[in-house]
Amino acid sequence: MFRNFVVARIMPQIVSVTFLLCSVTLFAQECFQANEIEPATRTVIDNTAIQFIRYSAQGDVQSLRENAIPTLASAFEGIQQTVTQQKGSLGSDVTIRREYYLDASKLTAPAPLAEFFCGVYGGNGHTPSSASFAIPNLDPGQYALVLTNVAGGKVPYMVTVIMKKIQNQWKLAGYYPKPGEVAGHDAVWYVQQARKFKRAGQLHNAWFYYVLGWEIYSPVDFMSSMQLDKLSNEIQSARPGDVPAEKPVPLVSANGRTFNLIQEFAAPDDKGQLSLVVKYQAADVSNTAQAFQDNTAVMKAMVAKYPELLQAFSGLVARATTPSGQDYGTLLAMKDIH
Repeated sequence: MFRNFVVARIMPQIVSVTFLLCSVTLFAQECFQANEIEPATRTVIDNTAIQFIRYSAQGDVQSLRENAIPTLASAFEGIQQTVTQQKGSLGSDVTIRREYYLDASKLTAPAPLAEFFCGVYGGNGHTPSSASFAIPNLDPGQYALVLTNVAGGKVPYMVTVIMKKIQNQWKLAGYYPKPGEVAGHDAVWYVQQARKFKRAGQLHNAWFYYVLGWEIYSPVDFMSSMQLDKLSNEIQSARPGDVPAEKPVPLVSANGRTFNLIQEFAAPDDKGQLSLVVKYQAADVSNTAQAFQDNTAVMKAMVAKYPELLQAFSGLVARATTPSGQDYGTLLAMKDIH
């Protein structure tokens, strides 16, 4: 899942007053929504996106790679891993939610941040039908972005497919699958629970549920819309001050030792139950016995400092994490953390 949101989300600030006074044709990038796309072109875009998703559902990494743009095909490990992990979970019953035709053919060089503004905007920015995309490091060309819902698997999925037109064929340029449910619940449920936690003064539970709801609801990190921005603003206003972001947050254990927390997020465990994952800085994890003791100390300190966690999570996962990214994790059920 994408967790850039917990550090910062700048998409709501993309649309400026200056833009609102201008026409999108002044930009080197243009966006066309579904009703503005020529029907035959739209049909080809939809069918190609559906085929890519079905390749993924079948675990057919080779066909996906063969039909990808060269830069993606040469660095396909991420998509290959995703497809392999989701084989059997992702269904093949695809419903198209929305299509966007992103024209960056007027660019003369790769854009550090290509911005596309789709639909009609009002005096306060987005309207219910508008959307915008801010895509980093985009090469010149014509692209299609397709939002889909996928059923027929173990859980429903929301899959976003990006394609680039090369020699009159649509090639895979980006693939972003997200489960529509986590631990048996959808985004609406997590947001509703977050609001309940917030009203009860359980601000950390509220934050973790809000962020998980956002991850399920938001198709991609680089999209902005009225609905997304409204939820984003609600979530940001609920952020506790002691959740790790740019800087580590100290946590003092029962024996007085300080652990520096670097990341916290909700995630399902192997049994499909919701746990809170806590990552903290560690110089070395080769001594697994010591790492286990440290993990246990971190989990005990978390529950002691935030007893509200007992009401929101079935367990805690502590991960000692080195500067190189190597880690050692321990999962304990809440009932076993004393």
